[in-house]
Amino acid sequence: MLMKEYRICMPLTVEEYRTGQLYMISKHSCEQSGGGEGVEVVRNELDIHPKHGPGQVTEKRIYLSSKLPSWAKAFVPRFFYVTEKAWNFYPFTITEYSVSFLPKFSIHIETRFENNNGDNNNVFGDTPTPAGSVSFLDILSDPIPEKHYKESEDLSHWQSSKTCRGPLEEGWRDNHKPIMCSYKRVQCSFEVYGFQTRTEEFIHRNIRDILLVGHRQAVAWTDEWHGLSLEEVREYEKAMQERTNSKVKSSQNNSGPPVTPRPAFSRSISVTDERSLRKMGVSTVAMPDPSSPSAPPCPIRLNSTPE
Repeated sequence: MLMKEYRICMPLTVEEYRTGQLYMISKHSCEQSGGGEGVEVVRNELDIHPKHGPGQVTEKRIYLSSKLPSWAKAFVPRFFYVTEKAWNFYPFTITEYSVSFLPKFSIHIETRFENNNGDNNNVFGDTPTPAGSVSFLDILSDPIPEKHYKESEDLSHWQSSKTCRGPLEEGWRDNHKPIMCSYKRVQCSFEVYGFQTRTEEFIHRNIRDILLVGHRQAVAWTDEWHGLSLEEVREYEKAMQERTNSKVKSSQNNSGPPVTPRPAFSRSISVTDERSLRKMGVSTVAMPDPSSPSAPPCPIRLNSTPE
């Protein structure tokens, strides 16, 4: 299992970001949906977490087959989705992800927001993260994939008319007021011989990019959400979820010949997939058939949102 802690500062307060986070996630999910892929919201309601008590739970299905690296496509079904389940106990959140046909794959993310510049070395109150596993992400200067770059979201040009903040300049994290930090402790695991290290590193690279893009957008869109009440942003969230779900389902229905509804998998790996795995140097992969009565239910869920 590979664990890292990411710290992302923003020129906002924790209270401001309560609505900004909900707005950013809803708008970003809608932007990323289309072409048969994207984010489908299954539920968004009050719920009780077995450990942390009452909170808002959001469950989503994330369709992203085309975003897999080439080496992973050899043993992943063409149509699949990741289940994301997130509990919001703001300013603390938990997000977990699971894949129905990969019971040995998991991502768990704990997030805590504080009004500081990332200098709390034991923000989760249990065991401090080793310094070598802490990564500061700078929303101003850290590079993001070119496909995600938008000049309107470049914080070196950003100016908020509502808050009179921006643009950000080099060294902003040391002197900007207000400032808050999003602390994210990310644990990912893929316990399949021959793929563990490569997959876990791939996951963390993508999580880094998602966090940078999401937090940049939350700041760049400040004038769109700043001043909204929690009730107003929940209404916006509901409307965007309906739009997002419609985009995903419409794309799936118009994507060609009918296919089996996504997905209710009755297998884990086919004969052809196993042959491909052997070519990659993997001799055995033990994955239970999820439809078998003897197979234990998968307890793993993965967490990310950008949060």
